[in-house]
Amino acid sequence: MRLCFLVEEQYRHDGMPLDVIRQLGAWGHQVDVLWPGRSLIPISEAIRAGSHDAWVLKTVSGGPGLTLLEAAASVGLTTVNDARAIRGVRDKALAAVIARSSGLPVPVTYAAARPQEFAEIPEAEFPLVVKPADGSSGRAVRLVATPDRLLDPVEPHDAGAPGAPGGGLLIAQPYVPNSGTDLKVYSVAGQLYATERCSPLHPAHAVRERQVPLTPEIARIAAEIGTVFGLDLYGVDILLGPDGPVVVDINDFPSFRQVPDAVARVSAAVLELARNGTAGQGGGFPTAGSRTAGQATTGQPITEQPTAGQPRATPAAPATAPAPSTQAPTPPFKIPPAPSAPSAPPAAAPRPRPAASIGGGR
Repeated sequence: MRLCFLVEEQYRHDGMPLDVIRQLGAWGHQVDVLWPGRSLIPISEAIRAGSHDAWVLKTVSGGPGLTLLEAAASVGLTTVNDARAIRGVRDKALAAVIARSSGLPVPVTYAAARPQEFAEIPEAEFPLVVKPADGSSGRAVRLVATPDRLLDPVEPHDAGAPGAPGGGLLIAQPYVPNSGTDLKVYSVAGQLYATERCSPLHPAHAVRERQVPLTPEIARIAAEIGTVFGLDLYGVDILLGPDGPVVVDINDFPSFRQVPDAVARVSAAVLELARNGTAGQGGGFPTAGSRTAGQATTGQPITEQPTAGQPRATPAAPATAPAPSTQAPTPPFKIPPAPSAPSAPPAAAPRPRPAASIGGGR
């Protein structure tokens, strides 16, 4: 297969997705790489029907990569994730509306262009978590205890960041009391993995990052997010608040940290999605009722908690790797060096998506 990865400058040295790119090359596939932030891209030639089996995006929110991915989708190319799905989660204000209207447990959300506008929110709803609507990687996220602290300066490393005060639309949500531990659930084309990490709002709280058991309730929420937004490779940040789980962020193509054999699993998922299409293809944002609900990757309802440290399903391996493409890449495509000793590819994971209705509220 021939694939094109769009990699933003921020991720040019990251293992995800560069290790995936190298793994796919080691399996015999042709992988072209575009660097949207530092390349002249002849889009009339680079983006055309039939040029690639799929385009894959790993970019920051607000970066130029999403426009290129949408251009690829506009000429009928498969994109991973689906371009409409990515747009739906990259804008956190839009994502909050879509999620809440679909019955997902998200906090009440306010939007404003200037932080001082949040002073109109009833003081009883403070403290607030204020963050840029187009933010990523925890940039410019802050906890505001009282209305008079709304104009406190952002941290120096956040100054000038997209969505920082004066830099674009902001959102605010009432703070959800929690233990200081975030639950991060990753979905690899329908396979779910739960991990723990330190909350960015509580950096002093010591948390050992690790994979943890996936409960039925969390599995239903994570699966429903994939269905509502039409995502295949994504991560969900969940807080365990006093009233139950609360979704506080959704990310397309995350780091997949602590997912066992993440590179091989994500690589296999990219191939399977390139062959069969992605969840969001064929229309706008999917609705919860547009797919069969309650099915895990094994074809069984999500009702049992997996053993700690075990994924819900393990991908099998295809008998042979597809033959590599003979078509040579053309500028500005650049391919990272592949490892010298390729490993055998795993089989593509089953396509069905887990989904279930979870009801509304927090």
